[in-house]
Amino acid sequence: MRWIANNYRTFLWAFALALAVWISSVTSADPDETRTLPTSVQVQIIGQSPDLVFSEPIVKEVEVTLRAPASVWKLIEADPQIVRAILDVSGLSAGEHTLNLQIQVDARPVQVVAVSPGTFTFSFEPLIRKVLDVDLRISGEAAVGYKAGEVSLEPGTVTISGAQSKVEEVKRARVSIDLNRIRENYEQSIKVEALDERGTPVSDVSISPESIQVTLPISQQGGYRDVAIKVTTLGRVASGYRLTDISVSPPVVTIYSDDPALVNSLPGVLDTQPLDLQNAQDDITTRLKLSLPAGVSIIGEQTVLVQAGVSPIESSVTLSGQQIEIIGLENDLNVQISPTNVDIILSGPLPILDTLTRQSVRVTVDLTGLTAGTYQLSPIVEVLVANIAAESILPNTIEITLIPLEQPTPTPTPAP
Repeated sequence: MRWIANNYRTFLWAFALALAVWISSVTSADPDETRTLPTSVQVQIIGQSPDLVFSEPIVKEVEVTLRAPASVWKLIEADPQIVRAILDVSGLSAGEHTLNLQIQVDARPVQVVAVSPGTFTFSFEPLIRKVLDVDLRISGEAAVGYKAGEVSLEPGTVTISGAQSKVEEVKRARVSIDLNRIRENYEQSIKVEALDERGTPVSDVSISPESIQVTLPISQQGGYRDVAIKVTTLGRVASGYRLTDISVSPPVVTIYSDDPALVNSLPGVLDTQPLDLQNAQDDITTRLKLSLPAGVSIIGEQTVLVQAGVSPIESSVTLSGQQIEIIGLENDLNVQISPTNVDIILSGPLPILDTLTRQSVRVTVDLTGLTAGTYQLSPIVEVLVANIAAESILPNTIEITLIPLEQPTPTPTPAP
Protein backbone atom coordinates (compact mmCIF):
# COMPACT_ATOMS: atom_id res chain seq x y z
CA MET A 1 0.00 0.00 0.00
CA ARG A 2 2.84 2.35 0.83
CA TRP A 3 4.33 1.62 -2.64
CA ILE A 4 1.04 2.49 -4.33
CA ALA A 5 0.72 5.66 -2.28
CA ASN A 6 4.22 6.69 -3.25
CA ASN A 7 3.61 6.00 -6.99
CA TYR A 8 -0.01 7.05 -7.54
CA ARG A 9 1.09 10.11 -9.48
CA THR A 10 2.90 7.86 -11.91
CA PHE A 11 -0.32 5.83 -12.39
CA LEU A 12 -2.31 9.01 -13.06
CA TRP A 13 0.18 10.21 -15.64
CA ALA A 14 0.13 6.82 -17.34
CA PHE A 15 -3.67 6.79 -17.41
CA ALA A 16 -3.84 10.32 -18.85
CA LEU A 17 -1.27 9.42 -21.50
CA ALA A 18 -3.21 6.27 -22.46
CA LEU A 19 -6.46 8.27 -22.69
CA ALA A 20 -4.80 10.87 -24.89
CA VAL A 21 -3.45 8.17 -27.19
CA TRP A 22 -6.90 6.55 -27.42
CA ILE A 23 -8.61 9.88 -28.18
CA SER A 24 -5.99 10.67 -30.81
CA SER A 25 -6.49 7.31 -32.54
CA VAL A 26 -10.27 7.63 -32.50
CA THR A 27 -10.13 11.21 -33.81
CA SER A 28 -7.82 10.30 -36.66
CA ALA A 29 -10.10 7.43 -37.68
CA ASP A 30 -13.31 9.48 -37.33
CA PRO A 31 -12.33 13.17 -37.67
CA ASP A 32 -14.59 16.01 -36.54
CA GLU A 33 -16.21 18.15 -39.23
CA THR A 34 -17.92 21.54 -38.86
CA ARG A 35 -20.81 21.99 -41.28
CA THR A 36 -24.04 23.89 -41.73
CA LEU A 37 -27.04 21.65 -42.26
CA PRO A 38 -27.99 21.70 -45.97
CA THR A 39 -31.68 22.24 -45.13
CA SER A 40 -33.24 24.56 -42.57
CA VAL A 41 -34.63 23.07 -39.36
CA GLN A 42 -38.32 23.57 -38.58
CA VAL A 43 -39.01 25.37 -35.29
CA GLN A 44 -41.22 23.31 -32.98
CA ILE A 45 -43.22 25.26 -30.40
CA ILE A 46 -44.12 23.41 -27.20
CA GLY A 47 -46.00 24.40 -24.09
CA GLN A 48 -48.16 27.11 -25.67
CA SER A 49 -51.35 27.87 -23.75
CA PRO A 50 -54.52 27.33 -25.83
CA ASP A 51 -55.72 30.78 -24.66
CA LEU A 52 -52.69 32.64 -26.03
CA VAL A 53 -51.51 33.37 -29.57
CA PHE A 54 -48.51 35.15 -31.04
CA SER A 55 -49.11 38.82 -31.84
CA GLU A 56 -47.05 38.43 -35.02
CA PRO A 57 -45.91 35.29 -36.83
CA ILE A 58 -42.48 34.06 -35.72
CA VAL A 59 -39.67 32.59 -37.81
CA LYS A 60 -40.59 29.06 -38.87
CA GLU A 61 -37.12 27.78 -39.82
CA VAL A 62 -33.55 28.27 -38.55
CA GLU A 63 -30.08 27.55 -39.89
CA VAL A 64 -27.96 25.25 -37.70
CA THR A 65 -24.19 24.69 -37.76
CA LEU A 66 -22.79 21.63 -35.95
CA ARG A 67 -19.43 20.08 -35.18
CA ALA A 68 -19.46 16.29 -35.14
CA PRO A 69 -17.46 13.25 -36.28
CA ALA A 70 -17.91 12.06 -39.85
CA SER A 71 -19.82 9.00 -38.64
CA VAL A 72 -22.39 11.20 -36.88
CA TRP A 73 -22.76 13.36 -40.00
CA LYS A 74 -23.67 10.22 -41.95
CA LEU A 75 -26.49 9.57 -39.46
CA ILE A 76 -27.75 13.15 -39.77
CA GLU A 77 -27.67 13.01 -43.58
CA ALA A 78 -29.62 9.73 -43.53
CA ASP A 79 -32.25 11.14 -41.15
CA PRO A 80 -32.39 14.98 -40.89
CA GLN A 81 -35.13 14.63 -38.24
CA ILE A 82 -32.35 13.77 -35.78
CA VAL A 83 -31.82 17.53 -35.39
CA ARG A 84 -34.71 19.46 -33.82
CA ALA A 85 -35.19 23.13 -32.93
CA ILE A 86 -37.41 23.59 -29.84
CA LEU A 87 -38.98 26.83 -28.60
CA ASP A 88 -40.40 26.04 -25.15
CA VAL A 89 -42.99 28.64 -24.12
CA SER A 90 -44.35 26.68 -21.17
CA GLY A 91 -45.72 28.86 -18.37
CA LEU A 92 -45.52 32.15 -20.30
CA SER A 93 -48.34 34.70 -20.00
CA ALA A 94 -49.51 37.55 -22.20
CA GLY A 95 -46.81 40.11 -22.99
CA GLU A 96 -43.36 40.32 -24.56
CA HIS A 97 -40.80 37.54 -24.07
CA THR A 98 -37.26 36.67 -25.17
CA LEU A 99 -36.16 33.03 -25.31
CA ASN A 100 -33.17 31.10 -26.61
CA LEU A 101 -33.88 28.33 -29.06
CA GLN A 102 -33.00 24.82 -27.91
CA ILE A 103 -31.23 22.53 -30.41
CA GLN A 104 -31.61 18.81 -29.73
CA VAL A 105 -29.59 16.23 -31.65
CA ASP A 106 -30.39 12.54 -31.16
CA ALA A 107 -26.80 11.48 -31.84
CA ARG A 108 -23.53 11.80 -29.93
CA PRO A 109 -21.05 13.39 -29.80
CA VAL A 110 -22.28 16.69 -31.28
CA GLN A 111 -21.43 20.32 -30.56
CA VAL A 112 -23.81 23.11 -31.60
CA VAL A 113 -21.60 25.77 -33.19
CA ALA A 114 -24.19 28.33 -34.31
CA VAL A 115 -27.96 28.85 -34.73
CA SER A 116 -29.44 31.60 -36.85
CA PRO A 117 -31.57 33.06 -35.40
CA GLY A 118 -30.79 31.64 -31.97
CA THR A 119 -32.86 34.09 -29.90
CA PHE A 120 -36.57 34.78 -30.35
CA THR A 121 -38.32 37.93 -29.16
CA PHE A 122 -42.12 37.73 -29.40
CA SER A 123 -45.36 38.80 -27.75
CA PHE A 124 -48.29 36.73 -26.59
CA GLU A 125 -51.86 38.06 -26.68
CA PRO A 126 -55.12 36.58 -25.48
CA LEU A 127 -56.96 34.52 -28.12
CA ILE A 128 -60.40 36.07 -28.75
CA ARG A 129 -63.26 35.41 -31.14
CA LYS A 130 -66.16 37.42 -32.49
CA VAL A 131 -69.05 36.68 -34.83
CA LEU A 132 -69.83 39.02 -37.75
CA ASP A 133 -72.57 39.17 -40.35
CA VAL A 134 -71.28 38.76 -43.90
CA ASP A 135 -71.71 41.71 -46.29
CA LEU A 136 -72.04 41.22 -50.06
CA ARG A 137 -70.35 43.50 -52.60
CA ILE A 138 -71.70 43.18 -56.16
CA SER A 139 -69.79 44.60 -59.12
CA GLY A 140 -70.85 44.53 -62.75
CA GLU A 141 -74.34 43.95 -64.02
CA ALA A 142 -76.37 41.16 -65.51
CA ALA A 143 -76.66 41.07 -69.30
CA VAL A 144 -79.00 43.53 -70.97
CA GLY A 145 -82.57 42.36 -70.55
CA TYR A 146 -81.79 40.44 -67.35
CA LYS A 147 -82.17 41.40 -63.72
CA ALA A 148 -80.80 40.03 -60.48
CA GLY A 149 -83.11 38.76 -57.74
CA GLU A 150 -82.62 38.53 -53.99
CA VAL A 151 -79.26 37.19 -52.92
CA SER A 152 -78.83 34.31 -50.47
CA LEU A 153 -75.70 33.79 -48.31
CA GLU A 154 -75.18 30.46 -46.59
CA PRO A 155 -74.12 30.78 -43.82
CA GLY A 156 -74.80 34.46 -43.19
CA THR A 157 -72.25 34.83 -40.37
CA VAL A 158 -68.61 33.91 -39.76
CA THR A 159 -66.35 33.68 -36.71
CA ILE A 160 -63.18 35.77 -36.61
CA SER A 161 -60.46 34.49 -34.23
CA GLY A 162 -56.87 35.42 -33.44
CA ALA A 163 -54.76 37.77 -31.37
CA GLN A 164 -56.82 40.35 -29.50
CA SER A 165 -55.24 43.35 -31.25
CA LYS A 166 -55.85 41.82 -34.69
CA VAL A 167 -59.43 40.71 -34.07
CA GLU A 168 -60.31 44.13 -32.68
CA GLU A 169 -59.16 45.67 -35.99
CA VAL A 170 -61.74 43.62 -37.91
CA LYS A 171 -64.96 45.59 -38.41
CA ARG A 172 -66.57 43.77 -41.35
CA ALA A 173 -66.67 40.38 -43.06
CA ARG A 174 -67.28 40.61 -46.81
CA VAL A 175 -67.63 38.53 -49.96
CA SER A 176 -67.41 40.04 -53.46
CA ILE A 177 -68.92 38.85 -56.73
CA ASP A 178 -68.79 40.15 -60.31
CA LEU A 179 -71.92 39.59 -62.40
CA ASN A 180 -70.01 40.26 -65.65
CA ARG A 181 -73.14 40.31 -67.86
CA ILE A 182 -74.33 36.87 -66.77
CA ARG A 183 -77.55 35.36 -68.10
CA GLU A 184 -77.87 32.44 -65.68
CA ASN A 185 -78.35 32.03 -61.94
CA TYR A 186 -75.20 32.72 -59.94
CA GLU A 187 -74.18 29.93 -57.52
CA GLN A 188 -70.59 29.86 -56.22
CA SER A 189 -68.56 29.36 -53.05
CA ILE A 190 -66.78 32.67 -52.32
CA LYS A 191 -63.87 33.29 -49.93
CA VAL A 192 -64.63 35.68 -47.03
CA GLU A 193 -62.46 38.75 -46.38
CA ALA A 194 -61.88 40.30 -42.94
CA LEU A 195 -61.74 44.12 -43.26
CA ASP A 196 -60.87 47.00 -40.95
CA GLU A 197 -62.84 50.24 -40.73
CA ARG A 198 -61.12 51.60 -43.88
CA GLY A 199 -62.00 48.48 -45.90
CA THR A 200 -58.42 47.16 -45.85
CA PRO A 201 -57.99 43.39 -45.41
CA VAL A 202 -56.72 42.33 -41.98
CA SER A 203 -54.13 39.54 -42.03
CA ASP A 204 -53.13 36.99 -39.38
CA VAL A 205 -56.70 36.21 -38.31
CA SER A 206 -58.67 33.02 -38.85
CA ILE A 207 -62.09 33.05 -40.52
CA SER A 208 -64.51 30.19 -40.00
CA PRO A 209 -65.86 29.14 -42.40
CA GLU A 210 -63.34 30.48 -44.91
CA SER A 211 -65.91 30.46 -47.75
CA ILE A 212 -69.67 30.79 -47.98
CA GLN A 213 -72.17 29.84 -50.68
CA VAL A 214 -73.60 32.79 -52.64
CA THR A 215 -76.80 32.25 -54.64
CA LEU A 216 -78.24 34.99 -56.83
CA PRO A 217 -81.21 34.29 -59.15
CA ILE A 218 -81.03 35.91 -62.61
CA SER A 219 -84.22 36.28 -64.71
CA GLN A 220 -84.99 37.75 -68.11
CA GLN A 221 -87.22 40.81 -68.33
CA GLY A 222 -90.35 40.99 -70.47
CA GLY A 223 -89.81 42.04 -74.09
CA TYR A 224 -86.27 40.68 -74.17
CA ARG A 225 -85.13 37.36 -75.60
CA ASP A 226 -81.90 35.60 -76.46
CA VAL A 227 -81.77 34.03 -79.92
CA ALA A 228 -79.10 32.05 -81.74
CA ILE A 229 -77.55 33.23 -85.02
CA LYS A 230 -77.68 31.18 -88.22
CA VAL A 231 -75.44 32.14 -91.14
CA THR A 232 -77.14 31.94 -94.55
CA THR A 233 -74.94 31.50 -97.64
CA LEU A 234 -75.18 32.39 -101.32
CA GLY A 235 -73.35 30.66 -104.18
CA ARG A 236 -70.66 27.99 -104.09
CA VAL A 237 -66.93 28.06 -103.57
CA ALA A 238 -64.65 27.64 -106.60
CA SER A 239 -64.29 24.27 -108.26
CA GLY A 240 -61.74 22.12 -106.46
CA TYR A 241 -62.31 23.91 -103.14
CA ARG A 242 -64.51 23.15 -100.17
CA LEU A 243 -66.10 25.04 -97.31
CA THR A 244 -64.45 23.75 -94.14
CA ASP A 245 -66.34 25.66 -91.45
CA ILE A 246 -68.45 28.73 -90.67
CA SER A 247 -68.39 30.48 -87.29
CA VAL A 248 -70.29 33.49 -85.98
CA SER A 249 -69.49 35.79 -83.06
CA PRO A 250 -71.39 36.32 -80.91
CA PRO A 251 -73.35 33.08 -81.41
CA VAL A 252 -76.27 34.49 -79.38
CA VAL A 253 -77.76 38.01 -79.36
CA THR A 254 -80.43 39.69 -77.29
CA ILE A 255 -83.44 41.16 -79.12
CA TYR A 256 -86.14 43.48 -77.78
CA SER A 257 -89.66 44.57 -78.65
CA ASP A 258 -92.23 46.74 -76.93
CA ASP A 259 -94.61 43.85 -77.59
CA PRO A 260 -93.39 40.86 -75.50
CA ALA A 261 -95.83 38.59 -77.37
CA LEU A 262 -94.08 39.41 -80.65
CA VAL A 263 -90.70 38.49 -79.28
CA ASN A 264 -91.98 35.27 -77.75
CA SER A 265 -93.61 34.23 -81.03
CA LEU A 266 -90.34 34.33 -82.94
CA PRO A 267 -88.31 31.14 -83.50
CA GLY A 268 -85.17 30.76 -81.43
CA VAL A 269 -82.91 31.48 -84.45
CA LEU A 270 -82.22 34.63 -86.48
CA ASP A 271 -80.74 34.51 -90.00
CA THR A 272 -77.93 36.72 -91.19
CA GLN A 273 -77.92 38.46 -94.52
CA PRO A 274 -76.48 36.06 -97.15
CA LEU A 275 -72.77 35.34 -97.06
CA ASP A 276 -71.46 35.39 -100.67
CA LEU A 277 -69.35 32.28 -101.32
CA GLN A 278 -69.41 32.46 -105.11
CA ASN A 279 -66.07 31.20 -106.52
CA ALA A 280 -64.31 31.76 -103.18
CA GLN A 281 -60.78 30.34 -102.95
CA ASP A 282 -59.63 31.87 -99.65
CA ASP A 283 -60.94 32.22 -96.09
CA ILE A 284 -63.60 34.90 -95.61
CA THR A 285 -63.96 37.27 -92.64
CA THR A 286 -66.75 39.84 -92.69
CA ARG A 287 -69.52 41.45 -90.64
CA LEU A 288 -73.15 40.81 -91.57
CA LYS A 289 -76.43 42.34 -90.49
CA LEU A 290 -79.32 40.24 -89.19
CA SER A 291 -82.71 39.76 -90.79
CA LEU A 292 -85.14 41.21 -88.22
CA PRO A 293 -88.93 41.37 -88.34
CA ALA A 294 -90.61 44.75 -87.98
CA GLY A 295 -90.90 46.00 -84.42
CA VAL A 296 -87.86 43.98 -83.19
CA SER A 297 -84.41 45.44 -82.52
CA ILE A 298 -81.02 44.11 -81.42
CA ILE A 299 -79.49 45.16 -78.12
CA GLY A 300 -75.87 46.25 -78.62
CA GLU A 301 -73.81 45.67 -81.77
CA GLN A 302 -76.02 45.59 -84.87
CA THR A 303 -73.82 43.19 -86.88
CA VAL A 304 -72.14 39.87 -86.19
CA LEU A 305 -68.67 38.69 -87.16
CA VAL A 306 -68.76 35.78 -89.61
CA GLN A 307 -65.71 33.69 -90.53
CA ALA A 308 -65.76 31.03 -93.26
CA GLY A 309 -62.93 28.59 -93.93
CA VAL A 310 -62.23 27.74 -97.58
CA SER A 311 -59.51 25.25 -98.55
CA PRO A 312 -58.55 23.19 -101.60
CA ILE A 313 -59.98 19.70 -101.81
CA GLU A 314 -57.26 17.15 -101.10
CA SER A 315 -57.08 14.33 -103.62
CA SER A 316 -54.62 12.03 -105.35
CA VAL A 317 -53.65 11.08 -108.91
CA THR A 318 -51.45 8.37 -110.44
CA LEU A 319 -48.85 9.14 -113.07
CA SER A 320 -48.39 5.90 -114.99
CA GLY A 321 -45.31 4.92 -116.95
CA GLN A 322 -43.03 7.69 -115.62
CA GLN A 323 -39.58 7.25 -117.23
CA ILE A 324 -36.63 6.57 -114.92
CA GLU A 325 -33.59 8.83 -115.32
CA ILE A 326 -30.13 7.36 -114.68
CA ILE A 327 -27.52 9.60 -113.06
CA GLY A 328 -23.96 8.97 -111.89
CA LEU A 329 -23.16 6.16 -114.37
CA GLU A 330 -19.43 5.56 -114.83
CA ASN A 331 -18.11 6.00 -118.41
CA ASP A 332 -16.79 2.45 -118.64
CA LEU A 333 -20.10 0.81 -117.75
CA ASN A 334 -23.30 0.04 -119.55
CA VAL A 335 -26.62 -0.23 -117.67
CA GLN A 336 -29.69 -2.37 -117.94
CA ILE A 337 -32.76 -1.50 -115.80
CA SER A 338 -35.92 -3.46 -115.16
CA PRO A 339 -38.51 -2.02 -115.32
CA THR A 340 -37.66 1.13 -117.25
CA ASN A 341 -40.56 3.15 -115.89
CA VAL A 342 -42.70 3.32 -112.74
CA ASP A 343 -46.13 4.50 -111.55
CA ILE A 344 -46.24 7.35 -109.02
CA ILE A 345 -49.15 8.22 -106.70
CA LEU A 346 -49.25 11.93 -105.88
CA SER A 347 -51.48 13.77 -103.37
CA GLY A 348 -52.33 17.42 -102.76
CA PRO A 349 -54.89 20.13 -103.52
CA LEU A 350 -57.12 19.10 -106.40
CA PRO A 351 -56.72 22.38 -108.38
CA ILE A 352 -52.94 21.87 -108.43
CA LEU A 353 -53.20 18.15 -109.24
CA ASP A 354 -55.27 19.03 -112.32
CA THR A 355 -52.37 21.07 -113.71
CA LEU A 356 -49.65 18.41 -113.31
CA THR A 357 -47.70 17.13 -116.33
CA ARG A 358 -44.94 14.54 -116.65
CA GLN A 359 -42.43 17.40 -116.56
CA SER A 360 -43.68 18.23 -113.03
CA VAL A 361 -42.12 15.04 -111.65
CA ARG A 362 -38.62 13.64 -111.94
CA VAL A 363 -37.69 10.00 -111.11
CA THR A 364 -33.98 9.23 -110.77
CA VAL A 365 -31.66 6.39 -109.79
CA ASP A 366 -28.21 7.43 -108.61
CA LEU A 367 -25.43 5.01 -109.64
CA THR A 368 -22.53 7.11 -108.38
CA GLY A 369 -19.64 4.94 -107.18
CA LEU A 370 -21.21 1.62 -108.24
CA THR A 371 -19.10 -0.97 -110.07
CA ALA A 372 -20.11 -3.81 -112.38
CA GLY A 373 -22.78 -6.05 -110.90
CA THR A 374 -26.51 -6.36 -110.20
CA TYR A 375 -28.26 -4.13 -107.63
CA GLN A 376 -31.74 -3.62 -106.22
CA LEU A 377 -32.24 0.15 -105.85
CA SER A 378 -35.12 2.46 -104.87
CA PRO A 379 -35.84 5.35 -107.23
CA ILE A 380 -35.94 8.90 -105.89
CA VAL A 381 -39.02 10.98 -106.73
CA GLU A 382 -38.69 14.77 -106.94
CA VAL A 383 -41.90 16.79 -107.31
CA LEU A 384 -41.22 20.15 -108.93
CA VAL A 385 -44.57 21.67 -107.87
CA ALA A 386 -45.23 23.09 -104.39
CA ASN A 387 -47.81 21.51 -102.03
CA ILE A 388 -47.73 18.17 -103.89
CA ALA A 389 -46.35 15.07 -102.18
CA ALA A 390 -45.33 11.70 -103.58
CA GLU A 391 -47.22 9.11 -101.54
CA SER A 392 -45.79 5.96 -103.13
CA ILE A 393 -43.94 4.56 -106.15
CA LEU A 394 -44.77 1.28 -107.88
CA PRO A 395 -42.62 -0.74 -107.90
CA ASN A 396 -40.54 0.81 -105.15
CA THR A 397 -37.43 -1.22 -106.07
CA ILE A 398 -35.91 -1.77 -109.51
CA GLU A 399 -33.13 -4.05 -110.72
CA ILE A 400 -29.98 -2.40 -112.01
CA THR A 401 -27.34 -4.41 -113.90
CA LEU A 402 -24.02 -2.71 -114.66
CA ILE A 403 -21.93 -4.30 -117.46
CA PRO A 404 -18.36 -3.30 -118.47
CA LEU A 405 -18.08 -1.92 -121.97
CA GLU A 406 -16.26 -4.31 -124.37
CA GLN A 407 -12.66 -3.23 -125.09
CA PRO A 408 -11.69 -3.32 -128.86
CA THR A 409 -9.23 -6.13 -129.82
CA PRO A 410 -5.81 -4.63 -130.79
CA THR A 411 -4.61 -5.31 -134.45
CA PRO A 412 -1.19 -7.05 -134.68
CA THR A 413 1.58 -5.02 -136.37
CA PRO A 414 3.65 -7.12 -138.91
CA ALA A 415 7.39 -7.35 -138.29
CA PRO A 416 9.64 -5.58 -140.80
